[in-house]
Amino acid sequence: MSGMDSKVEAVKKEYQERADREVAIGARLQARNSRENIDDLLLPIGPATGTLVSTLIQEMKARAILEVGTSYGYSTVWLAEATDGIVTTLELHPRKVEYARTQIAKARLAEFVDFKLGDALETLRELPGPFDFVLLDLWKDLYIPSFDLIYPKLADGALVVADNMLHPERARPDANRYRARVREAAGMTTVLLPVGHGIELSRYR
Repeated sequence: MSGMDSKVEAVKKEYQERADREVAIGARLQARNSRENIDDLLLPIGPATGTLVSTLIQEMKARAILEVGTSYGYSTVWLAEATDGIVTTLELHPRKVEYARTQIAKARLAEFVDFKLGDALETLRELPGPFDFVLLDLWKDLYIPSFDLIYPKLADGALVVADNMLHPERARPDANRYRARVREAAGMTTVLLPVGHGIELSRYR
């Protein structure tokens, strides 16, 4: 294992240990169908989805990667380690960005990540594209407006991965609306995969 690989794995382990500590808190919030304090939780895509998106990026040699919803940077690590291009990652909360920056630096991946702080929809309007690979993982009611802004900026052959299509249960109505929207978009082929929390994997043309 190279020095960079060992740093990346150490950061992933740190993230997983935090996620494990927060499982019970997340379960209580879901049981109450509450968003209270939810921004304090990592809520990661998990290693199965992380491994899949990393593999897809490597296989397609994606260089222009867009992440909508940095959160604390867990998925950003998986994206950045898989490319020699740039991951443009969008997040609303400054404290999350600072945490993610620290973790990305510890993993020695800072040169591959461009953090954009602010409202995701406003930022998406400004980004030029084209994008080879997109990961959607923010509030589920924002999936459709985010997709509508991203869709005209997809490169031929681009992949779009949307997380939380099956879990948590409270997100299912928004997830189903998103899946219907992707299916009606010209040039998109798409499939629901029971990986992690459930992902919609969509390809443009």
